[in-house]
Amino acid sequence: MNALEIIDRIEKLIEKSKRVPFTSNVMINENELYEMLDELRNMLPDEFKQARWIVKEREGMIEEAKRQSESIIKEAEEKAEVLVNETEILKEAGKKSEEIMSMAEAKARTMRLESEDYADEKLASLEAVLHRLVSAVEKGREQLKTTLTSKSR
Repeated sequence: MNALEIIDRIEKLIEKSKRVPFTSNVMINENELYEMLDELRNMLPDEFKQARWIVKEREGMIEEAKRQSESIIKEAEEKAEVLVNETEILKEAGKKSEEIMSMAEAKARTMRLESEDYADEKLASLEAVLHRLVSAVEKGREQLKTTLTSKSR
């Protein structure tokens, strides 16, 4: 029998008891009521313990749920931070690659211009040497002509 059943029995005892005329009082068998109250008193500690255990279990479940939700939130925040960092790293890598490409293109332009200047210098030098050679060849031919024409006379 549980506490609620004893409370129901007490209510029935009150309902079936005789009423005192012209009042709201009833006459109850005192011994019977005390027996039921003793049963109830003896039973309540177990039910209170059970109720306390249920409340404690519920509180434990709530605490565990809070810990899990905090863990999930923390994990989500960490993942979001990683994604933000990865995005920043990608942006930074993009900027760096653009800088490297610009520097490489500028260096290639400079090297091409320097190479063209060097080739032009060498060609100009070769041209000067060739002019001297052509002049020397022309002088040599002139001398040869002069020598041949003087001998043929």
